[in-house]
Amino acid sequence: MDFNYSAEQRLWLDRLNAFMAEHVLPARAHFAQADPSAGFPWNAPECLRPLQEKARAAGLWNLFLPPAAQAHAANGFRFDSPGLSNLVYAPLAEVMGRHEFSSRIFNCSPPDTGNMELLLRYGSPDQQRRWLVPLMNGEMRSAFLMTEPAVASSDATNVETRIERDGDHYVINGRKWWSTGTGDADCRILIIMGKTDPAAPVHAQQSQILVPIETPGVRVVRMLDVFGYEDRPAGHGEVILENVRVPAENLILGEGRGFEIAQGRLGPGRIHHCMRTIGVAEEALELMCARLSERSTFGKPLAGRSIWQERIAWARTEIDMARLLTLRTAQLLDDNEAKSVRADISKIKLAVPRAALKVIDDAIQAFGGGGVCQDHGLARLYAKTRTMRLVDGPDEVHMRVIAKAELR
Repeated sequence: MDFNYSAEQRLWLDRLNAFMAEHVLPARAHFAQADPSAGFPWNAPECLRPLQEKARAAGLWNLFLPPAAQAHAANGFRFDSPGLSNLVYAPLAEVMGRHEFSSRIFNCSPPDTGNMELLLRYGSPDQQRRWLVPLMNGEMRSAFLMTEPAVASSDATNVETRIERDGDHYVINGRKWWSTGTGDADCRILIIMGKTDPAAPVHAQQSQILVPIETPGVRVVRMLDVFGYEDRPAGHGEVILENVRVPAENLILGEGRGFEIAQGRLGPGRIHHCMRTIGVAEEALELMCARLSERSTFGKPLAGRSIWQERIAWARTEIDMARLLTLRTAQLLDDNEAKSVRADISKIKLAVPRAALKVIDDAIQAFGGGGVCQDHGLARLYAKTRTMRLVDGPDEVHMRVIAKAELR
């Protein structure tokens, strides 16, 4: 075993860090600003497009796309992507995670990454031409609609949205929420999961279908905030689908294949989420160390207090353990089908957010009152990271997966 970063990983890390230092970090203030009077949907900051053009010219575009996914790019389509493995991309996702807006600059932000890989693996040539190509080019954004307010969506077989065949069309009716991306003015396409045949075997009832967001009957009724944060410009929408009619060729892969598609989509995405979350934890630890070094109480720097040294020590240990476990899982995913490493993916999805939340919480404590307000960004980091215990399956589902594998 070699626990050092490979020459390839170091090469890409050096390239990305250099670009971040020169172009991205100076633009942080532009991304932090949000006009409270701006109407819905929300526009991305004006500096985004020029930064994306620079990233693409530097060869730092679509870094998330592994060779296994690129192998599905038939039909003459060619995309700007270096074709990095999950293991090589993982530390890059960590760097992007320290500044949440930066993933968008490199066309590596969710839910687009998962949707692009989905279309690469399962989309028809026409679906790829119409929706995948502009997504890969960063010309638009997308959303994935699975979660529903009326059912326990942690079990995807519970979804109640109906997708019914009517001649050459499908008609869709239902209500979705936590539809990330629907607040963005650049969102053009929705991938919707619903039931085409409630009488079929339980895992063959669901299908997925492509719906342009401007289709009559699609209505974003509100944006959901997270502990008071709106998460602009992507946003998380509650969406009503009322007699939404789309051509039958918009169905992905075929009726009854929705659950299969969802499982194929989630494997790499969970690696990305975890590595970005480790980046968040690193950012929080750095802020905490700086604060403890500059503040004194009762005549002694906080960094010299044993309780804070203990918290720093545990933070570094937990972050490093989380990173090693995630890198191991990335390697397993490169070498195996996602289904065979499902328990390993669940382990990182369970462990990483909890570790990061503890680090962020300790950092908030170090800042005192400043930690819970908007001044230092820690409250926002906590709010966003807390959702990671729910996104792509709640902790309880991942515990069940791990336990069942262990019992076997």
